[in-house]
Amino acid sequence: MTKLPEFKEEIKQNKTWYREYGEALLVAAILALIIRTFVVQAFKIPSGSMEDTLLIGDHLLVCKFIYGTEIPFTDKVVLPLTDPQRGDVIVFEFPGDLEKPWLERRDFIKRIVGTPGDTVEVRNKRVYVNGEVYDLPQEVHKESSLILPGTRVSPEDRRDFMPKLVVPPGQYFVMGDNRDRSYDSRFWGFVDRDLIKGKAFIKYWSWDGEEHWPRFNRIGRLID
Repeated sequence: MTKLPEFKEEIKQNKTWYREYGEALLVAAILALIIRTFVVQAFKIPSGSMEDTLLIGDHLLVCKFIYGTEIPFTDKVVLPLTDPQRGDVIVFEFPGDLEKPWLERRDFIKRIVGTPGDTVEVRNKRVYVNGEVYDLPQEVHKESSLILPGTRVSPEDRRDFMPKLVVPPGQYFVMGDNRDRSYDSRFWGFVDRDLIKGKAFIKYWSWDGEEHWPRFNRIGRLID
């Protein structure tokens, strides 16, 4: 018996250009969401509290997986590469916004000064951690005057003099490098570990709003 040859019929589906374009946009959007949620996220500096490390108009990238990946819709963090360390520049949700659920949560950026168990104190503008002076090359003081305790009935009393505080477990004490013009843990308390979004690591763009010109010497610089 003669065996008949087998023919394979290939069916080609012609997609319209707008369908292909839409699918490509959908895939790109999903990838961008995954990267933004679990890998890196871009932020822009709106204030001078971290001068001169970070200037108004600096754009930076934040590594979101270094301290672990947060499972969406939960507070659980998995696969941390390291714990937040003293000296790290971090982005976090402002703790004060938790008391105002009707407001949009704001992101702050500061430097970790105290880790869980540390004792932090401020005397005459100088920071002491565990009884030792904690000086950083990045810190600046742009106000020569001292605010003495009790001279003002406001949280500003704690700017230059703050009594000893012990950082609780799972929390961090943060300060801005521009010590005299930073609204930080001296005034509103500690940052819970769960509120930390990641570690800032590079400036990918910088725009001088006064000169209306890019700061080319800052672009691509690592944040230390």
